[in-house]
Amino acid sequence: MDLRYWLPRAVDVAEHWGERFGPYREHPSHLVGDEEFASAFAAFSKRLDDNYPFFHPRYAGQMVKPPHPAAVVGYVTAMLFNPNNHAAEGGPATTEMERECVDLLAGMFGFRGSHLGHLTTSGTMANLEALYVARQTHPGRGIAYSAECHYTHARMCGVLGIEGHRVPADGLGRIDLDALEKLLAAGRVGTVVVTTGTTGLGAVDPVHEVVPLARRYGVRVHVDAAYGGFYALLGRSDRPEGIDVRPWRAIADCDSVVVDPHKHGLQPYGCGAVLFNDDAARNHLAHDSPYTYFTEAALHLGEISLECSRAGAAAAALWLTLQLLPLTRDGFGEVLAGSRRAAVGWAERIEASEELETYQAPQLDIVSYFPATRPLTLSAVDAASGRLLTDGMHAERDPVFLSVLRTDAADFARRRPDVAADADTARVMRSVLIKPEAELHLDQLHTRVEQLAATGRVRPPRPAHPSSNGRRTS
Repeated sequence: MDLRYWLPRAVDVAEHWGERFGPYREHPSHLVGDEEFASAFAAFSKRLDDNYPFFHPRYAGQMVKPPHPAAVVGYVTAMLFNPNNHAAEGGPATTEMERECVDLLAGMFGFRGSHLGHLTTSGTMANLEALYVARQTHPGRGIAYSAECHYTHARMCGVLGIEGHRVPADGLGRIDLDALEKLLAAGRVGTVVVTTGTTGLGAVDPVHEVVPLARRYGVRVHVDAAYGGFYALLGRSDRPEGIDVRPWRAIADCDSVVVDPHKHGLQPYGCGAVLFNDDAARNHLAHDSPYTYFTEAALHLGEISLECSRAGAAAAALWLTLQLLPLTRDGFGEVLAGSRRAAVGWAERIEASEELETYQAPQLDIVSYFPATRPLTLSAVDAASGRLLTDGMHAERDPVFLSVLRTDAADFARRRPDVAADADTARVMRSVLIKPEAELHLDQLHTRVEQLAATGRVRPPRPAHPSSNGRRTS
Protein backbone atom coordinates (compact mmCIF):
# COMPACT_ATOMS: atom_id res chain seq x y z
CA MET A 1 0.00 0.00 0.00
CA ASP A 2 1.22 3.47 -0.89
CA LEU A 3 0.16 5.98 1.76
CA ARG A 4 0.99 8.86 -0.60
CA TYR A 5 -1.81 7.62 -2.82
CA TRP A 6 -4.37 6.50 -0.25
CA LEU A 7 -4.21 9.29 2.33
CA PRO A 8 -5.47 11.95 -0.14
CA ARG A 9 -8.31 9.54 -0.91
CA ALA A 10 -9.33 9.83 2.74
CA VAL A 11 -9.93 13.55 2.18
CA ASP A 12 -11.85 12.78 -1.01
CA VAL A 13 -14.18 10.38 0.84
CA ALA A 14 -15.00 12.94 3.54
CA GLU A 15 -15.46 15.82 1.10
CA HIS A 16 -17.64 13.79 -1.27
CA TRP A 17 -19.86 12.70 1.62
CA GLY A 18 -20.13 16.26 2.92
CA GLU A 19 -21.23 17.70 -0.42
CA ARG A 20 -24.67 16.17 -0.06
CA PHE A 21 -25.48 18.62 2.73
CA GLY A 22 -24.71 21.73 0.74
CA PRO A 23 -22.14 24.51 1.17
CA TYR A 24 -21.56 26.44 4.39
CA ARG A 25 -19.27 29.19 5.58
CA GLU A 26 -16.38 28.29 7.88
CA HIS A 27 -16.03 30.49 10.93
CA PRO A 28 -12.93 32.69 10.71
CA SER A 29 -11.91 31.98 14.32
CA HIS A 30 -10.09 28.78 13.44
CA LEU A 31 -8.91 29.48 9.89
CA VAL A 32 -5.14 29.21 9.44
CA GLY A 33 -3.14 30.23 6.38
CA ASP A 34 -0.73 27.88 4.60
CA GLU A 35 2.30 30.04 5.38
CA GLU A 36 1.48 30.14 9.09
CA PHE A 37 0.84 26.42 9.14
CA ALA A 38 4.09 25.70 7.30
CA SER A 39 6.07 27.36 10.06
CA ALA A 40 4.31 25.44 12.82
CA PHE A 41 4.57 22.18 10.89
CA ALA A 42 8.30 22.64 10.40
CA ALA A 43 8.76 22.99 14.15
CA PHE A 44 6.47 20.02 14.73
CA SER A 45 8.43 17.86 12.26
CA LYS A 46 11.68 18.76 13.97
CA ARG A 47 10.28 17.73 17.35
CA LEU A 48 9.47 14.29 15.93
CA ASP A 49 13.15 13.71 15.22
CA ASP A 50 13.40 12.86 18.92
CA ASN A 51 12.15 9.31 18.40
CA TYR A 52 13.43 5.77 18.07
CA PRO A 53 13.05 3.83 14.80
CA PHE A 54 10.15 1.67 15.92
CA PHE A 55 9.50 0.65 12.31
CA HIS A 56 12.95 -0.84 11.71
CA PRO A 57 14.10 -4.33 12.72
CA ARG A 58 17.21 -2.80 14.28
CA TYR A 59 14.78 -1.59 16.94
CA ALA A 60 14.41 -4.70 19.13
CA GLY A 61 13.45 -3.06 22.38
CA GLN A 62 9.94 -2.47 23.69
CA MET A 63 6.61 -3.76 22.35
CA VAL A 64 6.15 -0.91 19.90
CA LYS A 65 5.70 -0.90 16.13
CA PRO A 66 3.93 1.27 13.56
CA PRO A 67 0.34 0.53 12.54
CA HIS A 68 -0.44 -1.18 9.28
CA PRO A 69 -0.98 1.28 6.38
CA ALA A 70 -4.59 0.07 6.14
CA ALA A 71 -5.10 1.05 9.79
CA VAL A 72 -3.61 4.48 9.12
CA VAL A 73 -5.90 5.09 6.14
CA GLY A 74 -8.93 3.74 7.99
CA TYR A 75 -8.22 5.87 11.05
CA VAL A 76 -7.56 9.09 9.14
CA THR A 77 -10.61 8.65 6.92
CA ALA A 78 -12.96 8.05 9.85
CA MET A 79 -11.26 10.73 11.94
CA LEU A 80 -12.34 13.33 9.38
CA PHE A 81 -15.93 12.41 10.35
CA ASN A 82 -14.82 12.24 14.03
CA PRO A 83 -17.39 9.69 15.26
CA ASN A 84 -17.85 8.91 18.94
CA ASN A 85 -18.75 5.28 19.57
CA HIS A 86 -20.27 5.92 22.97
CA ALA A 87 -23.74 5.90 21.44
CA ALA A 88 -25.06 4.80 18.07
CA GLU A 89 -26.07 8.38 17.22
CA GLY A 90 -22.46 9.45 17.77
CA GLY A 91 -21.11 7.06 15.16
CA PRO A 92 -23.64 4.90 13.34
CA ALA A 93 -21.22 3.41 10.82
CA THR A 94 -18.29 2.91 13.17
CA THR A 95 -20.53 1.46 15.88
CA GLU A 96 -21.45 -1.36 13.52
CA MET A 97 -17.79 -1.78 12.58
CA GLU A 98 -16.89 -2.08 16.25
CA ARG A 99 -19.51 -4.74 16.85
CA GLU A 100 -18.22 -6.74 13.92
CA CYS A 101 -14.64 -6.44 15.18
CA VAL A 102 -15.69 -7.61 18.65
CA ASP A 103 -17.39 -10.65 17.14
CA LEU A 104 -14.21 -11.48 15.21
CA LEU A 105 -12.04 -11.12 18.33
CA ALA A 106 -14.44 -13.31 20.30
CA GLY A 107 -14.19 -15.94 17.60
CA MET A 108 -10.40 -15.77 17.74
CA PHE A 109 -10.57 -16.85 21.39
CA GLY A 110 -13.23 -19.48 20.80
CA PHE A 111 -16.01 -17.70 22.70
CA ARG A 112 -19.32 -19.32 21.91
CA GLY A 113 -22.85 -18.01 22.26
CA SER A 114 -23.85 -14.74 23.88
CA HIS A 115 -20.58 -12.89 24.40
CA LEU A 116 -20.32 -9.18 25.15
CA GLY A 117 -17.55 -6.69 24.52
CA HIS A 118 -16.26 -3.47 23.06
CA LEU A 119 -13.07 -1.64 22.18
CA THR A 120 -11.31 0.48 24.78
CA THR A 121 -8.59 3.12 24.75
CA SER A 122 -6.07 0.73 26.32
CA GLY A 123 -5.48 -2.62 27.96
CA THR A 124 -5.41 -0.82 31.29
CA MET A 125 -8.98 0.42 30.85
CA ALA A 126 -10.04 -3.00 29.54
CA ASN A 127 -8.61 -4.72 32.62
CA LEU A 128 -10.22 -2.15 34.89
CA GLU A 129 -13.59 -2.98 33.39
CA ALA A 130 -13.04 -6.74 33.68
CA LEU A 131 -12.04 -6.40 37.33
CA TYR A 132 -15.01 -4.12 37.98
CA VAL A 133 -17.36 -6.83 36.71
CA ALA A 134 -15.40 -9.35 38.79
CA ARG A 135 -16.00 -7.25 41.90
CA GLN A 136 -19.71 -6.92 41.15
CA THR A 137 -20.02 -10.65 40.47
CA HIS A 138 -18.28 -11.71 43.69
CA PRO A 139 -18.67 -8.82 46.12
CA GLY A 140 -16.35 -8.90 49.10
CA ARG A 141 -13.93 -11.33 47.49
CA GLY A 142 -10.51 -10.45 46.16
CA ILE A 143 -8.50 -10.83 42.97
CA ALA A 144 -5.52 -13.20 42.62
CA TYR A 145 -2.78 -12.50 40.10
CA SER A 146 0.75 -13.67 39.40
CA ALA A 147 3.79 -11.83 40.69
CA GLU A 148 4.83 -11.56 37.03
CA CYS A 149 1.57 -10.04 35.78
CA HIS A 150 1.25 -6.46 34.61
CA TYR A 151 1.29 -3.93 37.42
CA THR A 152 -2.11 -2.63 36.32
CA HIS A 153 -3.91 -5.39 38.25
CA ALA A 154 -2.57 -4.36 41.64
CA ARG A 155 -3.22 -0.73 40.75
CA MET A 156 -6.80 -1.37 39.63
CA CYS A 157 -7.53 -3.42 42.73
CA GLY A 158 -6.63 -0.28 44.66
CA VAL A 159 -8.86 1.86 42.46
CA LEU A 160 -11.79 -0.53 42.92
CA GLY A 161 -11.22 -1.14 46.61
CA ILE A 162 -10.66 -4.86 46.08
CA GLU A 163 -8.16 -6.94 48.02
CA GLY A 164 -5.39 -8.01 45.66
CA HIS A 165 -3.46 -11.25 46.23
CA ARG A 166 -0.01 -11.57 44.66
CA VAL A 167 0.73 -15.21 43.83
CA PRO A 168 4.38 -16.31 43.40
CA ALA A 169 5.61 -17.30 39.95
CA ASP A 170 7.35 -20.53 39.06
CA GLY A 171 10.79 -20.88 37.48
CA LEU A 172 9.41 -19.95 34.04
CA GLY A 173 7.57 -16.82 35.14
CA ARG A 174 4.11 -18.45 35.24
CA ILE A 175 1.64 -18.40 38.11
CA ASP A 176 2.50 -21.05 40.71
CA LEU A 177 -0.40 -23.52 40.89
CA ASP A 178 0.37 -24.88 44.37
CA ALA A 179 0.50 -21.38 45.83
CA LEU A 180 -2.68 -20.48 43.96
CA GLU A 181 -4.62 -23.47 45.26
CA LYS A 182 -3.57 -22.72 48.82
CA LEU A 183 -4.89 -19.19 48.38
CA LEU A 184 -8.17 -20.28 46.78
CA ALA A 185 -8.81 -22.77 49.56
CA ALA A 186 -8.94 -19.87 52.03
CA GLY A 187 -12.11 -18.60 50.30
CA ARG A 188 -11.05 -14.95 49.99
CA VAL A 189 -10.68 -14.86 46.19
CA GLY A 190 -13.47 -14.42 43.66
CA THR A 191 -11.43 -14.07 40.45
CA VAL A 192 -8.06 -15.32 39.23
CA VAL A 193 -6.19 -13.31 36.60
CA VAL A 194 -4.08 -15.40 34.22
CA THR A 195 -1.70 -13.81 31.74
CA THR A 196 -1.05 -15.13 28.26
CA GLY A 197 2.08 -13.21 27.47
CA THR A 198 3.58 -11.32 30.40
CA THR A 199 5.09 -7.99 29.41
CA GLY A 200 8.42 -8.87 31.00
CA LEU A 201 9.28 -12.28 29.58
CA GLY A 202 6.26 -13.18 27.48
CA ALA A 203 5.41 -16.04 29.86
CA VAL A 204 2.10 -17.83 29.35
CA ASP A 205 0.22 -18.93 32.46
CA PRO A 206 -1.21 -22.50 32.34
CA VAL A 207 -4.79 -21.43 31.71
CA HIS A 208 -5.82 -25.03 31.08
CA GLU A 209 -4.80 -25.94 34.63
CA VAL A 210 -6.06 -22.77 36.31
CA VAL A 211 -9.61 -23.08 34.94
CA PRO A 212 -10.52 -26.43 36.56
CA LEU A 213 -8.73 -25.38 39.74
CA ALA A 214 -10.70 -22.14 39.92
CA ARG A 215 -14.01 -23.84 39.18
CA ARG A 216 -13.40 -26.24 42.03
CA TYR A 217 -13.54 -23.27 44.38
CA GLY A 218 -16.30 -21.35 42.59
CA VAL A 219 -13.89 -18.73 41.25
CA ARG A 220 -14.00 -16.77 37.98
CA VAL A 221 -11.06 -16.64 35.54
CA HIS A 222 -10.03 -13.48 33.72
CA VAL A 223 -7.39 -13.62 30.98
CA ASP A 224 -5.03 -10.71 30.49
CA ALA A 225 -4.04 -11.30 26.88
CA ALA A 226 -3.29 -7.62 26.25
CA TYR A 227 0.13 -8.42 24.85
CA GLY A 228 -0.03 -11.99 23.61
CA GLY A 229 -3.70 -12.37 22.71
CA PHE A 230 -3.30 -12.57 18.96
CA TYR A 231 -1.14 -15.67 19.45
CA ALA A 232 -4.45 -17.48 19.87
CA LEU A 233 -4.36 -17.62 16.06
CA LEU A 234 -1.38 -19.98 16.39
CA GLY A 235 -2.35 -21.64 19.65
CA ARG A 236 -5.76 -22.67 18.35
CA SER A 237 -4.40 -23.91 15.01
CA ASP A 238 -2.68 -27.09 13.84
CA ARG A 239 0.52 -25.13 13.09
CA PRO A 240 1.39 -23.48 16.40
CA GLU A 241 5.10 -22.78 15.75
CA GLY A 242 6.13 -24.69 18.86
CA ILE A 243 3.69 -22.92 21.19
CA ASP A 244 1.89 -24.98 23.83
CA VAL A 245 -1.67 -24.97 22.48
CA ARG A 246 -3.38 -25.94 25.74
CA PRO A 247 -3.51 -22.51 27.43
CA TRP A 248 -4.87 -20.87 24.28
CA ARG A 249 -7.63 -23.39 23.79
CA ALA A 250 -8.67 -23.08 27.43
CA ILE A 251 -9.42 -19.36 27.03
CA ALA A 252 -12.76 -20.35 25.49
CA ASP A 253 -13.82 -21.55 28.94
CA CYS A 254 -12.80 -18.38 30.80
CA ASP A 255 -15.11 -15.60 31.92
CA SER A 256 -13.42 -12.60 30.33
CA VAL A 257 -10.40 -11.69 28.25
CA VAL A 258 -8.56 -8.50 27.36
CA VAL A 259 -6.52 -7.98 24.19
CA ASP A 260 -4.73 -4.95 22.74
CA PRO A 261 -5.01 -4.55 18.95
CA HIS A 262 -2.55 -1.66 19.29
CA LYS A 263 0.19 -4.19 20.05
CA HIS A 264 0.26 -7.24 17.78
CA GLY A 265 -2.96 -6.15 16.07
CA LEU A 266 -1.21 -3.55 13.86
CA GLN A 267 -3.36 -0.69 15.17
CA PRO A 268 -2.41 2.81 16.31
CA TYR A 269 -2.56 3.63 20.01
CA GLY A 270 -5.01 3.44 21.68
CA CYS A 271 -7.04 0.43 20.82
CA GLY A 272 -7.71 -2.21 23.46
CA ALA A 273 -10.65 -4.56 23.85
CA VAL A 274 -12.51 -6.34 26.64
CA LEU A 275 -14.68 -9.40 26.01
CA PHE A 276 -17.02 -11.26 28.34
CA ASN A 277 -17.99 -14.85 27.66
CA ASP A 278 -21.53 -14.25 28.91
CA ASP A 279 -23.56 -11.18 28.00
CA ALA A 280 -25.03 -11.18 31.50
CA ALA A 281 -22.06 -8.94 32.33
CA ARG A 282 -24.17 -6.10 30.92
CA ASN A 283 -26.17 -6.18 34.14
CA HIS A 284 -23.18 -4.76 35.99
CA LEU A 285 -22.57 -2.00 33.43
CA ALA A 286 -26.06 -0.84 32.50
CA HIS A 287 -26.78 2.87 32.87
CA ASP A 288 -28.79 5.58 31.17
CA SER A 289 -28.22 9.15 30.04
CA PRO A 290 -30.82 11.88 29.57
CA TYR A 291 -29.24 13.23 26.40
CA THR A 292 -27.89 10.15 24.58
CA TYR A 293 -29.18 6.74 23.49
CA PHE A 294 -32.15 8.24 21.66
CA THR A 295 -31.76 6.37 18.37
CA GLU A 296 -33.03 2.86 17.88
CA ALA A 297 -30.38 0.32 18.76
CA ALA A 298 -30.50 -3.04 20.45
CA LEU A 299 -27.68 -1.93 22.72
CA HIS A 300 -25.50 1.17 22.59
CA LEU A 301 -21.83 0.44 23.24
CA GLY A 302 -21.73 3.12 25.91
CA GLU A 303 -24.33 1.16 27.86
CA ILE A 304 -21.87 -1.70 28.37
CA SER A 305 -18.73 0.31 29.08
CA LEU A 306 -17.18 2.21 31.95
CA GLU A 307 -15.64 4.60 29.42
CA CYS A 308 -17.79 7.23 27.81
CA SER A 309 -16.38 8.91 24.68
CA ARG A 310 -14.31 6.58 22.50
CA ALA A 311 -12.88 7.20 19.04
CA GLY A 312 -14.96 5.59 16.32
CA ALA A 313 -11.87 5.98 14.16
CA ALA A 314 -10.20 3.20 16.19
CA ALA A 315 -12.98 0.82 15.23
CA ALA A 316 -12.75 1.90 11.60
CA ALA A 317 -9.00 1.29 11.52
CA LEU A 318 -9.31 -2.19 12.99
CA TRP A 319 -12.26 -3.10 10.77
CA LEU A 320 -10.44 -2.12 7.59
CA THR A 321 -7.30 -3.98 8.65
CA LEU A 322 -9.25 -7.16 9.35
CA GLN A 323 -10.85 -7.04 5.90
CA LEU A 324 -7.37 -7.46 4.45
CA LEU A 325 -5.75 -9.62 7.15
CA PRO A 326 -8.50 -11.89 8.50
CA LEU A 327 -8.20 -13.45 11.95
CA THR A 328 -7.17 -16.86 10.62
CA ARG A 329 -3.96 -18.88 10.84
CA ASP A 330 -3.13 -18.14 7.20
CA GLY A 331 -4.21 -14.50 7.44
CA PHE A 332 -3.25 -12.49 10.50
CA GLY A 333 -1.65 -15.60 11.97
CA GLU A 334 1.27 -15.31 9.58
CA VAL A 335 2.22 -12.00 11.21
CA LEU A 336 2.50 -13.76 14.58
CA ALA A 337 4.28 -16.74 13.03
CA GLY A 338 7.01 -14.45 11.69
CA SER A 339 7.61 -12.94 15.12
CA ARG A 340 7.62 -16.35 16.76
CA ARG A 341 10.12 -17.79 14.28
CA ALA A 342 12.33 -14.76 14.79
CA ALA A 343 12.35 -15.28 18.57
CA VAL A 344 13.10 -19.00 18.31
CA GLY A 345 15.79 -18.37 15.72
CA TRP A 346 17.53 -15.74 17.82
CA ALA A 347 17.33 -17.89 20.94
CA GLU A 348 19.10 -20.66 19.03
CA ARG A 349 21.84 -18.28 17.93
CA ILE A 350 22.28 -17.03 21.50
CA GLU A 351 22.61 -20.59 22.77
CA ALA A 352 25.48 -21.12 20.33
CA SER A 353 27.14 -17.76 21.09
CA GLU A 354 30.26 -17.19 23.17
CA GLU A 355 29.33 -13.56 23.78
CA LEU A 356 25.69 -13.90 24.87
CA GLU A 357 23.83 -16.19 27.25
CA THR A 358 20.14 -17.07 27.48
CA TYR A 359 18.15 -15.86 30.47
CA GLN A 360 14.96 -17.75 29.58
CA ALA A 361 13.78 -19.47 26.41
CA PRO A 362 11.03 -17.45 24.68
CA GLN A 363 7.49 -18.72 25.14
CA LEU A 364 6.19 -16.22 22.57
CA ASP A 365 8.38 -13.57 20.91
CA ILE A 366 10.26 -11.91 23.80
CA VAL A 367 13.91 -12.94 23.90
CA SER A 368 15.79 -12.49 27.18
CA TYR A 369 19.56 -12.79 27.40
CA PHE A 370 22.65 -11.15 28.85
CA PRO A 371 26.28 -10.57 27.84
CA ALA A 372 28.57 -13.40 28.89
CA THR A 373 30.61 -12.47 31.95
CA ARG A 374 33.38 -14.31 33.78
CA PRO A 375 32.91 -14.76 36.62
CA LEU A 376 29.12 -14.91 36.51
CA THR A 377 27.96 -12.38 39.11
CA LEU A 378 24.83 -10.30 39.30
CA SER A 379 26.80 -7.07 39.44
CA ALA A 380 28.81 -8.03 36.36
CA VAL A 381 25.67 -9.01 34.42
CA ASP A 382 23.97 -5.76 35.40
CA ALA A 383 26.92 -3.63 34.32
CA ALA A 384 27.39 -5.51 31.05
CA SER A 385 23.69 -5.25 30.19
CA GLY A 386 23.71 -1.52 30.92
CA ARG A 387 26.72 -1.04 28.65
CA LEU A 388 25.15 -3.06 25.85
CA LEU A 389 21.94 -1.02 26.02
CA THR A 390 23.79 2.31 25.97
CA ASP A 391 26.49 1.38 23.43
CA GLY A 392 23.94 -0.01 20.99
CA MET A 393 21.66 3.01 21.20
CA HIS A 394 24.43 5.61 20.86
CA ALA A 395 26.59 3.91 18.25
CA GLU A 396 27.40 6.35 15.42
CA ARG A 397 27.41 3.53 12.91
CA ASP A 398 25.02 0.60 12.88
CA PRO A 399 23.05 1.44 16.04
CA VAL A 400 20.74 -1.15 17.58
CA PHE A 401 17.96 -0.35 20.03
CA LEU A 402 17.35 -2.83 22.84
CA SER A 403 15.71 -2.80 26.26
CA VAL A 404 16.44 -4.27 29.68
CA LEU A 405 14.48 -6.18 32.30
CA ARG A 406 15.29 -5.81 35.98
CA THR A 407 15.41 -9.20 37.71
CA ASP A 408 15.91 -9.95 41.38
CA ALA A 409 18.56 -12.30 42.73
CA ALA A 410 16.17 -15.15 43.47
CA ASP A 411 14.62 -15.14 39.99
CA PHE A 412 18.03 -15.06 38.35
CA ALA A 413 19.32 -17.91 40.52
CA ARG A 414 16.36 -20.09 39.51
CA ARG A 415 17.52 -19.91 35.95
CA ARG A 416 21.26 -19.89 36.66
CA PRO A 417 22.07 -21.51 40.01
CA ASP A 418 25.78 -20.91 39.33
CA VAL A 419 25.44 -17.13 39.62
CA ALA A 420 27.17 -15.32 42.48
CA ALA A 421 24.47 -13.17 44.08
CA ASP A 422 26.63 -10.18 44.99
CA ALA A 423 23.71 -7.77 44.42
CA ASP A 424 19.95 -7.73 45.01
CA THR A 425 19.04 -7.19 41.35
CA ALA A 426 20.51 -7.34 37.88
CA ARG A 427 19.41 -6.05 34.53
CA VAL A 428 19.24 -8.50 31.64
CA MET A 429 18.54 -7.75 28.00
CA ARG A 430 14.96 -8.01 26.77
CA SER A 431 14.14 -7.84 23.08
CA VAL A 432 10.52 -7.85 21.94
CA LEU A 433 10.40 -9.14 18.36
CA ILE A 434 6.90 -7.81 17.82
CA LYS A 435 7.71 -6.98 14.18
CA PRO A 436 7.82 -10.04 11.89
CA GLU A 437 10.46 -8.18 9.86
CA ALA A 438 12.92 -9.26 12.58
CA GLU A 439 12.82 -12.73 11.01
CA LEU A 440 14.31 -11.31 7.82
CA HIS A 441 16.91 -9.22 9.68
CA LEU A 442 17.93 -11.77 12.28
CA ASP A 443 21.50 -12.47 11.16
CA GLN A 444 22.38 -8.78 11.10
CA LEU A 445 20.71 -8.16 14.45
CA HIS A 446 22.42 -11.05 16.20
CA THR A 447 25.84 -10.27 14.72
CA ARG A 448 25.63 -6.65 15.78
CA VAL A 449 24.54 -7.44 19.34
CA GLU A 450 27.35 -10.00 19.61
CA GLN A 451 29.85 -7.39 18.44
CA LEU A 452 28.67 -4.89 21.01
CA ALA A 453 28.74 -7.49 23.79
CA ALA A 454 32.29 -8.51 22.86
CA THR A 455 33.51 -4.92 22.62
CA GLY A 456 32.04 -3.94 25.97
CA ARG A 457 33.09 -7.06 27.85
CA VAL A 458 35.48 -6.45 30.71
CA ARG A 459 37.69 -9.51 30.80
CA PRO A 460 39.31 -10.63 34.03
CA PRO A 461 43.05 -9.82 34.23
CA ARG A 462 45.48 -12.59 33.56
CA PRO A 463 47.07 -14.00 36.70
CA ALA A 464 50.35 -12.36 37.66
CA HIS A 465 53.58 -14.19 36.79
CA PRO A 466 55.55 -15.00 39.95
CA SER A 467 58.34 -12.45 40.39
CA SER A 468 60.33 -10.88 43.15
CA ASN A 469 58.26 -7.67 43.13
CA GLY A 470 54.89 -9.39 42.81
CA ARG A 471 54.02 -7.52 39.59
CA ARG A 472 52.69 -9.21 36.51
CA THR A 473 55.13 -9.49 33.65
CA SER A 474 54.15 -9.80 30.03
